[in-house]
Amino acid sequence: MAQVYNPFLPVNEYIPDGEPHVFNGRVYLYGSHDAEGGYTFCMRDYVTYSASVSNLKEWRYEGVIYRADQDPQYPDLKYMYAPDVVHGNDGKYYLYYAMGGDYGYGGYVGPISVAVADLPTGPFEFLGFVRNQDGTPMEKYVCFDPAVLNDNGVIRLYYGTQYGTDESPEVQREPAFEQSLMEMFKKSAEEIRSYPDNIMGPIHATLSDDMLTVKEEPKHLIPYHVKGTPFEEHPFFEASSMRKVGDKYYFIYSSWLNHELCYATSDKPDGDFTFGGTIVSNGDVGYHGRKAEERLNMTGTTHGSIIELNGRWYVFYHRLTHKSDYSRQACAEEIAILPDGSIPQVPITSCGLNGGALKAEGRYPAVIACNITNGHMPTGSNSIYKDAFPNVNHLGEERFIAEIEHGTLIGYKYFQLPDKFVLGLTVRVETQENKPVYEGPVRLDERSVLSSEPVVRYAQTETGVSENEQEKSEEEGQESGSAYFEVRTSEFGKAVGRIDLAGVSSGWNDFETVCECEEGTSSVYLVYYGKDRVQLRDLFFR
Repeated sequence: MAQVYNPFLPVNEYIPDGEPHVFNGRVYLYGSHDAEGGYTFCMRDYVTYSASVSNLKEWRYEGVIYRADQDPQYPDLKYMYAPDVVHGNDGKYYLYYAMGGDYGYGGYVGPISVAVADLPTGPFEFLGFVRNQDGTPMEKYVCFDPAVLNDNGVIRLYYGTQYGTDESPEVQREPAFEQSLMEMFKKSAEEIRSYPDNIMGPIHATLSDDMLTVKEEPKHLIPYHVKGTPFEEHPFFEASSMRKVGDKYYFIYSSWLNHELCYATSDKPDGDFTFGGTIVSNGDVGYHGRKAEERLNMTGTTHGSIIELNGRWYVFYHRLTHKSDYSRQACAEEIAILPDGSIPQVPITSCGLNGGALKAEGRYPAVIACNITNGHMPTGSNSIYKDAFPNVNHLGEERFIAEIEHGTLIGYKYFQLPDKFVLGLTVRVETQENKPVYEGPVRLDERSVLSSEPVVRYAQTETGVSENEQEKSEEEGQESGSAYFEVRTSEFGKAVGRIDLAGVSSGWNDFETVCECEEGTSSVYLVYYGKDRVQLRDLFFR
């Protein structure tokens, strides 16, 4: 039987900001479209994939549904950012999006664009801008990351952004602060001051039957001032998405922490929301108390939503590759909505939509690893790094994990393991000839953090050794030139096998070993020991 894993689309496809919707028995994924190894966000035209709600293991490419050059703002603004699609009351499908330039410049200054199609697969044609009742483009608050909900015939529009600025009136009145907002949003001081709460924050509006004209004036969904509220530690940043579950509204958003999708609930679609919690973090931060500095991947932008498919609930989100925020891939996890309406945070996995653990059979691409860390992974935010750390990358038509250094942990959750099995890896030494080299512009946002020393150490000899003995053993192992992967079934567990890389070279070679563990559903963790950096292309079972 077919299986599916994260990322659930082809490994050379990059669709972040995913909004899944069910139309006529199929689930369609709408999102931005990044370039593989691109230098900025959303460099490709919109495409969509779909799957039967009863078979999430087979996703079909539906082709290009809309091009950036169809928008009248092109080429002044070249890229289409996170979209959403809604089924209108007239039976047509409406695509809402915002345009932007390199690194998002210009994305906060324009109106929301709308395109229309007869089918969920398009082709979509430009319809117009969301507008005021006098016909002028609606540009109230910050028209960014639009989301749409057909709420029993009422078309609700959500959008906005919010930066982690000081809420105190003294700071709000400082000329430098006001000037920064004027430059960011290209609005006058008078207009910025005219907002009753703040120009930033998540916004709600309703649209008329033409799907363009604002019917109900935009207003804050959640108050801008969140100090002293449950939102304080997880304030809204961007990525508005709304779902209705029974009679309750679930507002999904990316918090200012920039690695997590959070949710809030209300009995109303336009206010009185109560913070619920974190659904998923693309570094597992917060899961079982994990701290930010212990993140299990490079973390960065996230955007997604929840959906019920064939009686099960899922969260769709994206992960980062290529040491940047600009090559993001769609992933999904099964979630639970408890009787009280809460959603417990779920870990990121490799099995995602599979409906259970992957089989310990056959060959898998190594890039389905859900955890890749050297113990001090960076956080990105509108950034790309040239610093060395383990990452998913590509060279030509090959995708692999690159820059694997001594002490790197690579994790796969979950496999259905027998008590005894052969695990193999396809590995090569990383050289100047086979190393992916990024030649584009490098940008580091002020929020990006790259620490120099490991916060967590994964290389070890056996449990119970002292820290000094462990470090001495690691140094001796590196100096000896020997290289191997230790196999574990938990992050800090004892080894269940060791894959020696004797004779490893700059060409791909298979290495394997016999592993023994307790039978059942388990993680598979690989910890690398060695002097030279290596690359990992496949893992296989037999």
